Amino acid sequence: MAKRNFAGKPALFVTVFCVAVSLIHVYYNSFGLIEVVQKNMIHISLMMGVIFLTVPAGKRSPGTNPSKLDWVFFALSLAVGIYLLVSHQRWVETFLRPNQMDLVYAAVFMLLIIEAARRTVGVPLTTIAVTFLVYTYVGPWMPGALAHMGFGVERIMIRMTMTSEGILGVAAMVSASYIFMFILFASFFKATKASEFFNDLASALTGGTRGGPAKASIFASALTGTISGSSQANVATTGSFTIPLMISVGYKPYFAAAVEAIASTGGVLMPPIMGAAAFIMSSYLGVPYNTIMIAAITPAILYYWTLFHMVDLGAVRWNLSGLPKDQLPRFAEVMKSRGHLLAPLVAIIGFLLMGFSPLLAAFIGIVSVLAVSFLRAETRLSWGEFFRALEEGAKNGATIAIICGIIGFIIASVGMTGIGQTIGNNIIKWSGGTLAFTAFFCMIAAIILGMGLPGPACYIITATVAAPALVRIGVPQLAAHFFAFYFGTMSSVVPPVALTSYTAGAIAQTGPNRVAFTGLFLGSAGLLLPYMYINNPVLLGIDFHVLRYITVLGASLAGLYSLAIAVIGNLKAKVAIWERVFFALGAFLLITADMNIRSVGICVFAAVYVQHLYRHRRSRQG
Repeated sequence: MAKRNFAGKPALFVTVFCVAVSLIHVYYNSFGLIEVVQKNMIHISLMMGVIFLTVPAGKRSPGTNPSKLDWVFFALSLAVGIYLLVSHQRWVETFLRPNQMDLVYAAVFMLLIIEAARRTVGVPLTTIAVTFLVYTYVGPWMPGALAHMGFGVERIMIRMTMTSEGILGVAAMVSASYIFMFILFASFFKATKASEFFNDLASALTGGTRGGPAKASIFASALTGTISGSSQANVATTGSFTIPLMISVGYKPYFAAAVEAIASTGGVLMPPIMGAAAFIMSSYLGVPYNTIMIAAITPAILYYWTLFHMVDLGAVRWNLSGLPKDQLPRFAEVMKSRGHLLAPLVAIIGFLLMGFSPLLAAFIGIVSVLAVSFLRAETRLSWGEFFRALEEGAKNGATIAIICGIIGFIIASVGMTGIGQTIGNNIIKWSGGTLAFTAFFCMIAAIILGMGLPGPACYIITATVAAPALVRIGVPQLAAHFFAFYFGTMSSVVPPVALTSYTAGAIAQTGPNRVAFTGLFLGSAGLLLPYMYINNPVLLGIDFHVLRYITVLGASLAGLYSLAIAVIGNLKAKVAIWERVFFALGAFLLITADMNIRSVGICVFAAVYVQHLYRHRRSRQG
C-alpha cells in the first residue's frame, strides 16, 4: 500500500485531521457515551476519510497531495457519517423502513468502503468481500448446496449499511474501540524508541551465545510482536537490525531472513494484542478477552521453543558462535537506561489478567507510556513526537478499520445465507467425519483463503469457513477458532504468497522463494501446533487439569524438540537420515491425544536420542 508524501498546506490539513481523529477516538472510548452503530459509523467514516487523503488511487495518482477526486471521496466519507448520525433515530422508530435518500446513502457508503478497501489491502480481499456480497443476491441461481432463497437489493443494502450486522457490525465495533486504542498505544510506545530497547535487550540476553544474533531476532520479534500486530511491520522493525547481525556471524542470508520472517509471524500470535484478530475472536465468541489471551500463552511458548532450538541446532551444525562481548550492550545498562519502558506492557497484561476490559487496559497503557517516558531524557516525548504519534495512530488504525469494514460484507452474507454451515457440512462429508481429515481440509482452506490477507481478515474468513466444520465434529469452539486463526496467520509465510518472507528477503538481499521455503521448514511448529491443541485442548486451558496439562505440555515440548532435530538434521553432530526419520516419527507420536501413543513417542524419541549420543561419543573417542 503506497502512501503519499505531502507537501504544502495539504500536509498541515492531513496532520490536523489525523490528530483530531485520534483525539475523537480517545474521547468516545474513554469519556463519551454513544450508541454502538453510531460509534462504528463515526469510526468507519473518519477512517475512510484518512485513507482517501493518504493513499493514492493508483500508480497514476498524485504522489504528493490528494487529487480532486480524492477530496470528493473524502467529503462523501464524512457526509455518509453525518447522514447516519442524523437519520439513525428515525430508522429505529420506523423499524428500518428506508426512503429514497436512505438508499442513496447506502449505495454511496458501500461504494466508498469498496474503493477504500481496494486502495488499502488491494484486490484479493476486496474481491472476496464483494463476491460474498453478490452471492447474497444471486443465491437462487447458484448450483446445488450453494443455492439459497436470495435477498432483494433493498434488504441487502439495509443490512449492510444501517444495522450492526454488516459494515457497521462486530468487526467495526472491535476496530473502533479495542483495536484502535491498542494501535494508538503502539504508536506512543514506538515514539519512545521501544523497538531499539527490545533489540538491545535481546542482544544483551542472547547475543553472546552460539548463534546469538538469531536468538536475539527471536526474542526481539516476540517482544515487538506484543505491540505491533503485523508480521510484516515486525520484520521491517526488527529485521533491519537482526538480519545483518545474523549474516555477520555466518548465517546464510536466506536462513537469516527466514528466521526473522518466522519469528515475526510468531509475534502476531503473542499476547496481548495478537494482530488485532484476538479482539474480534473475543467478541465473535462472546468470551472475555483475558480467556483468549490466557489460551494463547502456551501455543506462543511452544512456537518460540521450537524456533529457538531450530536456530540453536543450526548454530551447532554450522559452527556459529555469538558476538564478542565488546560488541554487545550490557544488560544492566540497558535496563537502567530504558527498562522503565517495560512498565506499560506489564500494566496492560496485569489489567487484562485481572479481568478489566481491553479498552481500559489500552487506555491505562497509553497513559502509562506517557508517564514513564518522562523518567529518562532519551525516552521523553516532545510535543512534536506526541502529535506525530497521534497522527500515526490514525493512519495505522485506518488500515485495520477499512479491513474490518469490508469484511462486514462477509459476516453479513454468511449470517443471511448460511454459507459457512454449508461449507462446513461439505468438509465433513469429504472427510468422512474423522477429526484428522476434517482438520486437514480445514487447514488447506484456511491457508489458501488467508494468503496475502491481513490478520483480522484472515481470522474472519477462516473462522467462517473452517471453524464450523471442526465444531460440528466435537472440537471445542475456542480450539476450532484458534485452529483457523493460526493457519490463517501462517499463510503469510507459506509459499507462494509469503509476504512476510518476501519482506525479510528484501532486507537480506536474497531470493524470496528460498527464504519462503526455508521459513516453511523453520515454521513447522506453527503448522503442527493447531493439531496439538485440537487433539489436546488442555493446552488452551479448556477443561484444565494441572496434572493433565503438565503431562501434555511435557510431551509437546519433547515432540517439538524432536521435530527441530529432524528438520535441522543436527544434534551433537550431523544426524543420520534414518535418525531424522525416527526423530520426526517421535515428534508426530508425541503430539497425539492418546496417552498410550504419546508413551510410544517418548520411547522412540529417547531411544534414538540416546543412540545418537552414544554414536557421537564413540566417534570422538575413535
